[in-house]
Amino acid sequence: MSLAIKKELPSKLTDLTLTELTSGLRAKKFSATEVAKTFIDAVERARPLNAFVTETPELALQQAQASDARLAKGEARALEAVPIANKDLFCTKGVRTTASSKMLEKFVPPYESTVTQQLLDAGVMTLGKVSLDEFAMGASNQTSYFGAVVNPWDRGDGKKLVPGGSSGGSAAAVAAHAVLGATGSCTAGSVRQPAALCGIVGVKPTYGRASRYGMVAFASSLDQAGVMTRNVADAALMLQNICSYDPKDSTSVNQPVPDWTKNLGQSIKGMKIGIPQEAFIDGMNVELRTEWEKRIEDLKKAGAEIVSISLPHFKYSVPIYYIIAPAEASSNLARYDGVRYSHRAANPENIIELYEKSRAEGFGREVQRRMMLGAFVLSSSHFDAYFTQAQKIRRLLVDELDAAFKSVDVIFKPTAPGPAFGIGEKFGNPIDLYLEDLYTVPANHAGLPAMSVPTGLFKNGLPIGLQFMAKRFDEASMFKAASALEQIVDFKHKPQFTV
Repeated sequence: MSLAIKKELPSKLTDLTLTELTSGLRAKKFSATEVAKTFIDAVERARPLNAFVTETPELALQQAQASDARLAKGEARALEAVPIANKDLFCTKGVRTTASSKMLEKFVPPYESTVTQQLLDAGVMTLGKVSLDEFAMGASNQTSYFGAVVNPWDRGDGKKLVPGGSSGGSAAAVAAHAVLGATGSCTAGSVRQPAALCGIVGVKPTYGRASRYGMVAFASSLDQAGVMTRNVADAALMLQNICSYDPKDSTSVNQPVPDWTKNLGQSIKGMKIGIPQEAFIDGMNVELRTEWEKRIEDLKKAGAEIVSISLPHFKYSVPIYYIIAPAEASSNLARYDGVRYSHRAANPENIIELYEKSRAEGFGREVQRRMMLGAFVLSSSHFDAYFTQAQKIRRLLVDELDAAFKSVDVIFKPTAPGPAFGIGEKFGNPIDLYLEDLYTVPANHAGLPAMSVPTGLFKNGLPIGLQFMAKRFDEASMFKAASALEQIVDFKHKPQFTV
């Protein structure tokens, strides 16, 4: 499935990192218009992955011309002419935003989300909108109304693999070199898990760091915007350009956004790294455990102090998520009733039938399943037994994490429980897919910053990702540890499909 890389200068641009590209533009080694044309071609060649829902080549060329004008005046912005893709749940003015659902197939927002607006203000060029699990509900990108996204990695048996989810389109596009960065969102691990399965870096900041204004809501107490890039330095630069205080988001926190690039390449001597013993679960993938233990030793050799910690309620993080998140989704998705901007059923006999048919036709099976579960746990007869109890356990888990961070700087654990799997392989049993969130969802429950870094390969040639979590608003420690690990592992593997 590999595509040969062209030898002329423009095609080599796809192999540059984000920071290398911005440096080259400032040094006038190439123009923003050259970059745009190269990546428009790259997106076209990446179509076998089905990553893009909507391509925007004309918009990218317009943005490139504006970038060239700024570059000529010496007024380059932080992310000048950086080619990116946006997860298709960020509202983009004049460009349709579908959440990969039939319900929003024709929705064209009249406004821009705060996250995408800040990227535009930083000078990016946008190549289009990329696919996700419908309404971000999934860990494999198989529930998209527009079809499954294909992982650019290959395990050698001819089977097409999932890229992870829900930000699978973002991960696939970045890993295949179709773009240099992409936005994602993380409700239970939807940035980090696909990053791990696609061999790239995925990071979510502290809850409240990045505005949720203009993001299609799934579970409001868990959703947070994030970014995906090919290395840690690019992630730091891109992340700090989406974070800010936003009065339009009631959960936005008015905290200064540091320059996280300053924390890269620093020594981790004396840094305390926590290893949660509960993460060594029964039946854990042997290769994953071996890789994790190897990297623990590497961090120790680099001068870090390894500290064993206990999170007794870690084992409940997935069960309580699948009570809390569906409950919030059931409430958030009630707005899609066929009356205004969502899918509208044809020829309903009355208003009730309009609601019923529009929602039945517009929502896919997984979304319907979760909304029904959410309605059940929010019902008056079951609210206390399920939703209230889940929130109490969430509180206990948060308290355990807060206590752990009194003795450690970061927590280090796996990202995904195993390698990327074949499209359709786990689709028959929702529980198998839900367990993909096992290692990632605690950070969302507690609103903690977390990021996944590729560290090695499974025996079948697929990438392994390990993640760091830090305490709230301490992304600096997270980036410091991740940068050190990246230098140690020197991960240079590429997927079989690159453009």
